[in-house]
Amino acid sequence: MPAAGAPAHPASRRELNKAATRQNITEAALGLLRTNGPGNFTAEDIAEAAGISRRTFFNYFNSTDAALAAITHGFLDNAIQQLRLRPAGEPIMESAQAALMALADPAAVAPLAELFSLTSESALMSQSELAAWDYCREQITGVVRERTSGAAGDLYAHALAGSVIACGKAALETWFRQWGPDLSAESLAALRGQLIDAMALLGSGFTAPQPSSPRSS
Repeated sequence: MPAAGAPAHPASRRELNKAATRQNITEAALGLLRTNGPGNFTAEDIAEAAGISRRTFFNYFNSTDAALAAITHGFLDNAIQQLRLRPAGEPIMESAQAALMALADPAAVAPLAELFSLTSESALMSQSELAAWDYCREQITGVVRERTSGAAGDLYAHALAGSVIACGKAALETWFRQWGPDLSAESLAALRGQLIDAMALLGSGFTAPQPSSPRSS
């Protein structure tokens, strides 16, 4: 019997090795994106940089874009995992904010931020990136259904999940307009703050901030 608090199904050595290989591939792909730019390297280039065969690369990803989109998947998977750990009775938007705050280290958003900054003006990765965000939307829809036991209905679950994703994208775009390719700790902390603030806006029903009162002379 496993000890109390131990994972029910700890990862096997094979699973750990596969996860390490996958991570190695995505890091190699990001390195080539930095030096070559979008669309200027191949699966073979990634395989060589990662020290694996072309066949091994295609065992994990079906394209160079998919290898890069895995970076987005990684961040979103971590956020979804944190969301599922929140108390069942907690309002979903409070849970979304808390899930993002749980990614306390600004460096947690660094790969996502760098990928966005390096591909923001490229249409080459649009399909893979959309697939990553769509995957996250489906996961959030599932969480909403679990929280409401399906009582809120499909429209509510899908509309809320879609709104969360739209706010996440808006936070990234706003951050990039303000900070550009800056990936300093201050910039990454600002991105994390933008993501949390976007969830707060959604939770408040997009209540507009009140303008500051003019100072009396």
